[in-house]
Amino acid sequence: MSDAADPVLDCPVDQVPDGEEFIEAAMRWHFDPRTGSPFWLARAKTLDFDPRTDVRTFADLRLFPDVVDEFREVRVEDLVPRGYGSRAEVIGVFESGGTTGPPKRVVTLADWMDRLMHHQNRIMDAHGYPRGADWLSVGPSGPHIFGGLIEQQADRRGGFRFSIDLDPRWVKKLIGDGRLDEADRYAEHLIDQSAHPLRTQDVGILVITPPLLVRLARRDELVALVNEKVRVIVWAGAHLDPDTRVLLRDEVFPNVKIIGNYGSTMIMGAVSERVGLGDDDPCVFDPFSPYITFSVVDPKTRREVPYGERGQVVMNHISKNLLLPNNLERDTALRIQPPPGQLGDAVADVAPLAVFGDERVIEGVY
Repeated sequence: MSDAADPVLDCPVDQVPDGEEFIEAAMRWHFDPRTGSPFWLARAKTLDFDPRTDVRTFADLRLFPDVVDEFREVRVEDLVPRGYGSRAEVIGVFESGGTTGPPKRVVTLADWMDRLMHHQNRIMDAHGYPRGADWLSVGPSGPHIFGGLIEQQADRRGGFRFSIDLDPRWVKKLIGDGRLDEADRYAEHLIDQSAHPLRTQDVGILVITPPLLVRLARRDELVALVNEKVRVIVWAGAHLDPDTRVLLRDEVFPNVKIIGNYGSTMIMGAVSERVGLGDDDPCVFDPFSPYITFSVVDPKTRREVPYGERGQVVMNHISKNLLLPNNLERDTALRIQPPPGQLGDAVADVAPLAVFGDERVIEGVY
């Protein structure tokens, strides 16, 4: 519990607050000198509006500048709201993948992780994830949030967790330097390591990035092991094109549920694909509204594109833990009608930009 509890921001994890009430409460929290973070209290002095009076709706979040690049250099202590006092329980400091420059950082606190995990557990149950199963994660651990989230999910659902660590920045450096043979050897090394736990352990859930899943699918022995043992494959951390998704689901791993996750360090989480999609539906992601929200916009005008059309993804994270609104991401997606009551848009068929912020985007294996 913080030093300044708020009935909206501190509502039970099994409740979802009204969107506009929540936004107003968050503005009060993050911009009150007694409770806001040093970062936002200082940044507020440069704004030409007062968030506590002028930001009341989801649309009003557009008033904020995109400050995400400032998270590359800011002291992490300055990101923790003062309202937590000495009771801020830090789960971790997590960094972005460094795809578009030096990494950005966020501080993840226990109350946010509890809320996110309760939501994700409910979605995993709806998708049919087994409880008590062993997990194998083939992806980055620290400092990336990917590993932190998988650790939390596995620990809270029971079973043992096995992990194969990868360094996505090294892969991107190899690709950027034109050392494609080395990048290929490193990726194969990761698949080599994944073979042993698949052979010897009761792995029920496999979490893996799409480029590595495609490599695993080239090995007949591992395909047979996955179809025999694994009940759910979770792909995350990179993009998976629709044709490959269908091929993996229908031809390579017909005995396994394949579920997509879409997330970012800058929203301190990930969202699962929509429950109940048909075989012919695109992979749709509904954000954890009102805490995590998306818009799909024309990057030049920042106005939403029509439903069904492709635009660039804008992400917002608003919680007691962190405020990071109006962040133009390096992804494009189709804009999809959201479920009733959700703020913002759902997204589908997410794909990376070729260039973002004057930097070539190298996705690599994460």
